[in-house]
Amino acid sequence: MPIFEIEEYQQRLAETKKAMEKQGLDLLIVTDPANMNYLTGYDGWSFYVHQGLVVFQDLAEPVWFGRQQDSNGARITTWLKDENILGYEDHYVQSRTVHPYDVVADLIKDKGFGTKRIGVETDNYYFTARCLGHLEKGLPDATITDGELLVNWVRCIKSKAEIRYMKMAGQILENVMDTAVRLIEPGVREGDVAAEVYKAMIAGTPEFTGDYSAIIPIMPSGRRTTTAHLSWTDRTYQRDEIVLLELSGCKYRYHAPLSRTVITGRPTPEMEAISNTVIQGLNSMVDFIRPGIRAEEIEVKWRQAIAGSRVVKESRIGYAFGLNYPPDWGEHTISLRPGDTTVLEPGMTIHVMPGIWTNTLGFECSEAVVITEKGCECLAQVPRQLFVT
Repeated sequence: MPIFEIEEYQQRLAETKKAMEKQGLDLLIVTDPANMNYLTGYDGWSFYVHQGLVVFQDLAEPVWFGRQQDSNGARITTWLKDENILGYEDHYVQSRTVHPYDVVADLIKDKGFGTKRIGVETDNYYFTARCLGHLEKGLPDATITDGELLVNWVRCIKSKAEIRYMKMAGQILENVMDTAVRLIEPGVREGDVAAEVYKAMIAGTPEFTGDYSAIIPIMPSGRRTTTAHLSWTDRTYQRDEIVLLELSGCKYRYHAPLSRTVITGRPTPEMEAISNTVIQGLNSMVDFIRPGIRAEEIEVKWRQAIAGSRVVKESRIGYAFGLNYPPDWGEHTISLRPGDTTVLEPGMTIHVMPGIWTNTLGFECSEAVVITEKGCECLAQVPRQLFVT
């Protein structure tokens, strides 16, 4: 059974169709697993083969399509009627002669939409050049156009039920981060700490368990902290070295990410200066965030807060996040950077992430916040500090 009331899924579908109408789309092929989940509740580790939803403007329910052996997963996890679950046969899987989008094209023609305007998620990890080629070949009279991020933008404003799951993820995150900070010390293997982090992530709390996160635990140490997305190795932690932690709690695919930094000994003056500056900037941004401001204004507040320091941050300082699957918990919509004029609204969720990576060290300290009626609320309560072990 899906984890939300059917009425909530139907409201999401209605908002998606409004967005489709604005773009002149008669149907939308949804391939992002998070968007599939958002509209129907579908949740399975089946995104390594082609699957998706076809949302028809004039039909009450979308049609789920995927590998036949995964179709019962759609029956179990979604609110769709059986007639709207289409499993393709296994000879379409990873074949060089036929393709699942041959089946999708036939479905669209059978529904009478073979000459219509069709949107596809063109920049999605799960929609390939072969998908598009077979779709164009099977629908020569259709107009196939860009529908990228259409559902993602609908997802930006979370319902009360979604926020409840994200707060549960925040509770899990508190345990996950505490586990990592507590176990990191000289002589301990990085992989052993990573194993305990995974255990904490899945074990959750005494009241509820957690899920796997869309991004692996990012937890490099030493020289590896000079870049953003490395993780553990089989080496042991050394004294007086930095460890970066970018971790998340996850519940029902809803995330609560957070970054903190640990040092296994005495921080250098440079490290102390950077950590103090970044935390000052983070505090300033979190205090500033509220409905009605533009995303780019938060980046301005960051630059004002760190003015006069030696800290330089060229990449964005945050992004929207929430429901997702590998390889990313970000929603690919809002970014805290110059030029993003998105106006913040209650229910949006932002990972405020001013990570710093230089040629000699890294420092991360972030907050995952939900926009409220008057300001913002952190999803987890973890001290904003450089942790010294």
